[in-house]
Amino acid sequence: MAKTAQSSVRQGLATAPHRGMMAGAKIIQNYLKTLPLAPGVYRMMNQRGDVLYVGKAHQLRKRVAAYTKPAKLPIRLQRMIAETRNMEFMTTHTEVEALLLESNLIKKLRPRYNVLLRDDKSFSQILIRADQDFAQLVKHRGARKHKGAYFGPFASAGAVNRTISTLQRAFLLRNCSDGIFRGRTRPCLQYHMKRCSAPCVGRIGRVEYAALVDAAREFLAGHSGKVQARLAKQMEAASAAQEYEVAARIRDQIRALTQVQAHQDINVPGIDDADVIALHREGGQSCVQVFFFRAGRNNGNRAYFPSHDRNLDAAEIMAAFIGQFYNDMTPPRAVLLSHAPAERDLIAEALSLRASHKVRLLTPMRGAKRKPVEHALTNAREALARRLAESASHRRLLEALAERLGLEVLPTRIEVYDNSHIQGSHAIGAMIVCGPEGLMKNAYRKFNIRTAGGDGEAAAGDDYAMMREVLTRRFKRALKEDPDRGQWPELVIVDGGRGQLGVAEAVFADLGIDGVALLGVAKGPDRNAGREKFYRAGGGDFTLPPRDPLLYFIQRLRDEAHRFAISAHRARRSRAITASPLDEVAGVGAKRKKALLLHFGSARNVARAGLADLEAVGGISKAVAAKIYGYFHGDR
Repeated sequence: MAKTAQSSVRQGLATAPHRGMMAGAKIIQNYLKTLPLAPGVYRMMNQRGDVLYVGKAHQLRKRVAAYTKPAKLPIRLQRMIAETRNMEFMTTHTEVEALLLESNLIKKLRPRYNVLLRDDKSFSQILIRADQDFAQLVKHRGARKHKGAYFGPFASAGAVNRTISTLQRAFLLRNCSDGIFRGRTRPCLQYHMKRCSAPCVGRIGRVEYAALVDAAREFLAGHSGKVQARLAKQMEAASAAQEYEVAARIRDQIRALTQVQAHQDINVPGIDDADVIALHREGGQSCVQVFFFRAGRNNGNRAYFPSHDRNLDAAEIMAAFIGQFYNDMTPPRAVLLSHAPAERDLIAEALSLRASHKVRLLTPMRGAKRKPVEHALTNAREALARRLAESASHRRLLEALAERLGLEVLPTRIEVYDNSHIQGSHAIGAMIVCGPEGLMKNAYRKFNIRTAGGDGEAAAGDDYAMMREVLTRRFKRALKEDPDRGQWPELVIVDGGRGQLGVAEAVFADLGIDGVALLGVAKGPDRNAGREKFYRAGGGDFTLPPRDPLLYFIQRLRDEAHRFAISAHRARRSRAITASPLDEVAGVGAKRKKALLLHFGSARNVARAGLADLEAVGGISKAVAAKIYGYFHGDR
């Protein structure tokens, strides 16, 4: 009898996912009646409205119809169909437009069943501004708002800084802000270090400075040979005229330019502008290495570890990566690939449309163009090996932590909390998150303490009230927005001893939360690192040996929470220092604030002004004057 019951239970568990999958397929089937045979993009969503997947299609009806027969699809897609409860569609004129829209939506919505590019930070560039009499040489990141010549991208800020430093020595261009430039009355230290020609105080004329700017543009555009040949002739001429100081300065310029070229360890013969993208897979994970070559020079490389299903093939991973990578960056004319992406011609057409020039996707198998691809593949292989080793080490630490705390499951999300303030002012609560692959910085949160001491100021030293507020706000919201506990931690660590742990226990009891382990971390005697004491809910306090790897792991988490809290507190304090009472007045924006300050001289005088005086200010209506007067005289 018992065996029969167990068999029935197993059968029920096995058929439950099947029922969900068929229910999802039926929901998808209902949309087919109204779908056109036109290009477009579709979104699949779960019960809560979270986007599960974004896809594009040449013909929406035919593409979506494939999901109505889940038995023929991979397990990953079967799980996705089982969760699907709603769909949204958007038609486009062409499949290329659909591909571009798909990439935009994936980067914006980050659906869990798509291949996701985790690190999508913009790249640094070099900008020579053309909207000034004396052009400024600066590092630039983001949208191209300023008029001028942009060069890049560079894989790291360090590469940009080194290049700018070299260009300053070679061409003596300024990199100071416009405000500093206008306010100088004598040359700054950059001039005395022979890194600037001091146009701010007239040590060089406009024509001569413009010649230096043109030479810098020419060099960055890849014509370094012409620039160096011209400088060599100038040095010889200066030496023949016995102008040895001038000749020595030009010699230093040539040496600086030679240093830039010496850093190029690998080049792409016959191609001035190209990106090299190489993919290596191992253990269900992938690493994509991207090398940037501009004007014949290597601008560095960056490694990416996209999130994807472990059974996805290289062509699909490469296609998804290229679409997201070039979503907000202009592709060069040639992209050299280790693996041909799925729908290569379509992707090349989409990139060409975005770049306004023809983009070729090449997969060289031999010859000179294969060399940089092999180099990128080697880097991808080594980077993934390092990451897998780090992941294995990290997993062992999580297993040790789970065993030490008696957790039933390996923690996939650990939240660590800390506070920062100075005698209660500008108090900040901070939460950092650690997952199976390490710190999850996109999940970090900061909390401006509101009520711990009343009126936005925490009572001096009342860390308990601060922790109570932070935990209450975090988990009240979690109960409301995530009742299924999809993004809940298995373990919460608070920086503090028995008292802070007691606060956490009280908050969880008040909210009726269970199933989340709690740990308090107190500094050792004399606040010595390495002698921490750990407090658990229900007792069982413990310490760890000074050289225990688990001790170092918990210390790193605690220190990261402390660092994040302090940086957030400093930022809040800095904003408060420069803040004005006028910033809090409804209806007073930047223009009205400027008008008030110009009229009265200071925010204090504005606060003291009468209603008639406020109405006399240009741009301040009677209604706005009444609001300002009311704010400063108690009518809030």
